[in-house]
This record gives sequence, C-alpha cells and structure tokens, in this order.
Amino acid sequence: MGLPAGNPMLTSSDSEVVDIRTRFVIRPARQLIVLARIGMLVLVAGMSVAATASAWPLIWIALLIVAAVPASIAPSAQSLARASRLLMPLGRCAEVIITCLAADFVIRNVAHHASFVSVGAAAGAALPYLVVPPVAAAVARRRYELVGLLLLAAASLILIGVVDSRLTDWGYVVAAAEWLTLAAVAAGMALALQRVFAERTVRPAPYAEATRLLTQLRTVARQLPGATLDPGGLAEHLIDDVRRVARTDRAAVLCASGGSRLVVLAQHGLDRIDWETSLDSDAVIAEAWASQQPQTSSRSQARSHAGGDVSALVIPLITGVRTVGLLTVEADVASAYTPAVIDRVAALAAPAALRLEAALLFDEVRSLATNEERQRLAREIHDGVAQELVMVGYGIDNTLAVLPEDATDATEELRTLRGEVTRVITELRLSLFELRSEVDRHGGLAAAISEYARTVASSAGLRVHMSLDESTARLPAAIEAELLRIAQEAITNARKHAGAGNLWVTCTVDPPFAQVEVSDDGQGMGDTRPDGRYGLAIMAERAERIRGRLEIRPRQPTGTTVAIVIGTSPRRGGPTGTPSPASSHGSASPAGSASS
Repeated sequence: MGLPAGNPMLTSSDSEVVDIRTRFVIRPARQLIVLARIGMLVLVAGMSVAATASAWPLIWIALLIVAAVPASIAPSAQSLARASRLLMPLGRCAEVIITCLAADFVIRNVAHHASFVSVGAAAGAALPYLVVPPVAAAVARRRYELVGLLLLAAASLILIGVVDSRLTDWGYVVAAAEWLTLAAVAAGMALALQRVFAERTVRPAPYAEATRLLTQLRTVARQLPGATLDPGGLAEHLIDDVRRVARTDRAAVLCASGGSRLVVLAQHGLDRIDWETSLDSDAVIAEAWASQQPQTSSRSQARSHAGGDVSALVIPLITGVRTVGLLTVEADVASAYTPAVIDRVAALAAPAALRLEAALLFDEVRSLATNEERQRLAREIHDGVAQELVMVGYGIDNTLAVLPEDATDATEELRTLRGEVTRVITELRLSLFELRSEVDRHGGLAAAISEYARTVASSAGLRVHMSLDESTARLPAAIEAELLRIAQEAITNARKHAGAGNLWVTCTVDPPFAQVEVSDDGQGMGDTRPDGRYGLAIMAERAERIRGRLEIRPRQPTGTTVAIVIGTSPRRGGPTGTPSPASSHGSASPAGSASS
C-alpha cells in the first residue's frame, strides 16, 4: 500500500508524496476499518445471541476478534514489516472462514431452539460480517486478495451447504448470495472511493512533481558538457554526423514552431537555401511529418534549387509518439539514398531526436519563465513606483498653483523638478513597453522591432529609418526573442547615451540566417556613459546564447553601429554596411520611417 518513505530510490519529492499519502489516506482508512470491525462485531454478536437465545455464539465472536488483530494492525517495527504482509491476508482469510462457520452454528442452534425462525434469517445474523474482510482488502489496494476472499467465502458457504444438505433450501441460498453480493459491491465501492480520495489528496502534489522534474532538469543541465542543451548546436552536430555516413550536398534540421510551418534550426550547404517549411503543402516533408516514416524523393525540398538530378531524404525525428522535427538530406545525384544508407541515417537520428526534444523543452521552459518574470516586473513597476511618481508630479503641480507670484526662485526650482519627474515617468513608460514587448506569433521579428523603434523614436525626438526584409519562414521563438532584446538594448543605448538625431534599423530574416543592425549619428562609443557599458555586456551574453556574432563598431562620420548576425552569410553578400540617410530603405515612406 504505497512505497515506504525510506526507499533509497525515492527523491525528496517522492518521499513527500508518500508521506502525504500515508498521513491522509492510509492511516485514516485503517482507522475506519478498525471502527467498522468493532461495530460489525457488536452487531453480529447481538443478532446471533438473540437468534440462538444463548451465549454460545460469543465463542465465534471471540475467534473473529483473534483473527481481526493481525488483519487490521500493521506492525510499525521494521523487523515485523515483512511478517505483517503475510499475517494480514491470512487474518482476513480466517475472518471469512470463521464467519461462514459462525453462520452455520447459528442456523443449527436456531433450528433447535426456535424452529419458527427461517434458515435465511438465521444465516443473516452472522453473515453481515462477511462484508468486512473484502472491504479491508479493497482499502489496502489488494485487488487479487479481494477476489480471493470472495471466492473463499463462496466456496465455504457452498461446502457448508453440501455437508448440511442446505443447497436445496432457498432461504439459505438467497441469504448466502445476498451477502456475497453485498460484500462484492461494498468492496468495489471502497476500492473506487479509496482511489479517488488518494488521487485528490496527493494531487496537490503537482508542485512537488514539478519541483522534482525541474530539479532533475537542473542537474542534467549542469552535468551535460558544453552547449548540449542548445537546439541549434544539437542540430548542427546531427548534420555533421550524417555527412560522415551519407553524401550530403544540402541538409537541414527543421522543428515545429507552433503553427503549420516549420523553422530551420540548422542547415548545411554552399549557399543559403529556401527550404520548404509548410506542412500544408504536398511536399515530402509534410508526408514525413504526418506518417512518421522516412521518405525519399527525386525532387528537391528547397524552393531555391536550380534543378537537375536530386536525391532527397527526409527522416522524422520522433520521441515516443510525437514528431519533434525533420532531418532533410539532399544530394545532387540520382538514387543516392539506398535502404542501407537510410537505415544508417535513421540510426543517427533516433537518439538525436531525444536530445533535441530535451533542448527544445529546456528553451521553452526558460522562455516561459523569462516572459513571466518580465510581465511580473512590468506589473510591479506600473502599480508601484510609476503610480507614486505620478502622484509626486501632481503634488508639484498643486504646489505651483498655490505659490505666491513673487516666489520666482521656488517656482523655477519646482518647474525644474517637475520636468525631471516627467522625464523619469517617460523613461518608466518606455521601460514598461520594453518589458511587455514580445515577438507576435503572426507578426514576426521585423514587425516587433519596427513597432519598438517607432515608439521609442517618437518619444525621444529621433527620426528612424527602417529597412525590413523578412521571409515567410520563421526563426525559433527563443532566437527571435533574443534578437528582439538585443535590438531593444541597442535602440535604448542610442536614445539615452548617444544624443543622436537619426536612427537606422535594418532587419533581415531568412532562416536560419538573420541580421539585425542598429545605427545612430550620435556621439559614438568613445563618449558613451559608463552606465551604458552594462547594456553592451547584456547584448554580448544574449548573442552568445544564440550563437550569434555581435559587432559594435563606429559609424562614419559619427555614431555607432550595433550588428547581430546568426546563421550563414546572405546570398547578397556579407553583413551589410552601415546605412546612411541617403541609402537607407524606407526613410521617405510612411511605412518605412517614423519621425517626431
């Protein structure tokens, strides 16, 4: 009945669950069974004595008490724990047999002293106790013992009926069947209620279970070497392994993004490849995703492929019954992937799927925790210091209204203070907007960066020039979130520390490649305030987390450029240079710029 709390294989959370079950399920159930035994013994004793008009049935009651002791009391001593596992079932079996013999005794004595009492009524004086042993077995979750006790009771009653020639007496047969049925029904109800009560009592332990799983995840994360919980790194490692066993001119690892499109985690090829990522198409990747079986094709899964002989192989990455992602491998020759090659590639993909799922789950948990913390901080700032500063501003306004006209010095000081309070409130509002900004599932990274840049620029008097180039494919959500935070930090630094008048923001997304570049025409890095250095360190940490290349360089003739690039170089060449007002896309169109 449950695992012992001292089991060395249990974690602290498991022990907590066992302790809860013992305190709130097992012990109360044992106490109820003891009370039920006592009450039923008193009832059966009274009915048997009344039916026989003698005290002889009390001998059977005494035997039932002797059998009930090992059947209901579980020794707490460790040395007797193993013996109790045998004594308790034997005690319940003894209770069943004694109850049947007591019923036979009552029937015999009733027939001798009061022939007007029917055999069925006489049997009903002792048989009610027959309900107790099966119910006790049900509470102990001993289903096989429960069935055995019912079969033992039926066999005993049938044997007694054969010996005493009572199987032709309908009163005896009905009484025996009635109490056997009641015993089975009561035991079934006890089993169901005990299960429901146990689940509801231990169910508050989802937090304990979550703690156990998160503790294990933390331990695994600390033990695994390097960036083995990085989905992109794992995907690149899988592609490298596949290249050793099969010809690979192009390859990619795709994973789900929460919609009908996949995202590119990593790829191999001489140039950036426009992979087919839609699961709604008739491409082989959609078939492999749905069937969870390797698929081959003579047509490339890259929309940008020029044509010619192609062999394509798509291997689903499966954990359990769930498809985590797809491994797509292509060679520019016909019939490159024989069954033997497919088996070798599938053998590499099988263990990689589990590692990739662990990394994706880790990323998701981290993103959820980060977003929740950002939202909590936004609420705390909005409901706390922001409201208090607003009240301070109102207080200054009220003070200015009642000052005498000749208090010019005080009026000037208060107006200066009011301007400072207004500036701090504006900074807080921008901080709240930054904390609450997220990459929309449908809008994409470019839209999120554009919205943030326009909002910040309009409040700071900056003219912003946007250049956006985003494909229909999406980056993994964790990478999009980090790129947005890096862009936000770069824009904030330009607004707060550079003293710039213009801001150029370039965003190019073509998974697995992405480039975000923020330039300003301000004072440059040499004059940046010391408190801005912390933001640069944060950007470097975020870039390292997503294996991106962060570059901070001077802009000519003045200003600073911050660029973050992930993935392979674009088809149009390397990272774009620093934009200028004349060359930046969208600086003259309402859709591409904002000014105040």
